[in-house]
Amino acid sequence: MKPSDRQVAVRHDLELCSDGELAVLALDRANAAFAILMQRYETRIYRLIRSYVGQNNDAIDLVQESFVAAWLALSTYDPARPFGTWLARIAINKSRDWGRRRAVRAFFTFAAPLGGDVLEIPDESIAADITVSDRQRMAAVARALPQLPAQLKEPLILCTVDGLSQADAASVLGISEKAVETRIRRARARLTVILGDT
Repeated sequence: MKPSDRQVAVRHDLELCSDGELAVLALDRANAAFAILMQRYETRIYRLIRSYVGQNNDAIDLVQESFVAAWLALSTYDPARPFGTWLARIAINKSRDWGRRRAVRAFFTFAAPLGGDVLEIPDESIAADITVSDRQRMAAVARALPQLPAQLKEPLILCTVDGLSQADAASVLGISEKAVETRIRRARARLTVILGDT
């Protein structure tokens, strides 16, 4: 067997591993194992962060920061628990840090909020048959999400964008399931006001 054939076979074997198994292998510095974990979660984490920060370029940077932080903190991960939930907590923390840094920069520079027009990366999960008005509505919601306070935005994003259950979102945020439910309801009400719905 040629070296390249062995690499393909090893990669195929790794792809069959659970997240917990890959994390254990990655702790032994098996870079290929962590690369597979990154591939499994990069789109999900991007969507989570993009919904939080509202900007593509910053979201891409924060995804990279989240995976670096996950790599460095891998020894704290419990392989018996869902890797996606653990990684979502890291992504939320990186997004919070980004928000604090942004606020400090704005305060000290007396500048308008950072941002502006950025290249839109299409969300391939949107079905082709969605009407123009539906797409416009989704774009308006995406612009409004970053305006929500963090305590309302985080549970809403975790449950609606990332698809976590309220129990998993509660675990990520360190709050009760009831608090998640209440904050989601308040977030939706606030979005209705921001969007001018009646």
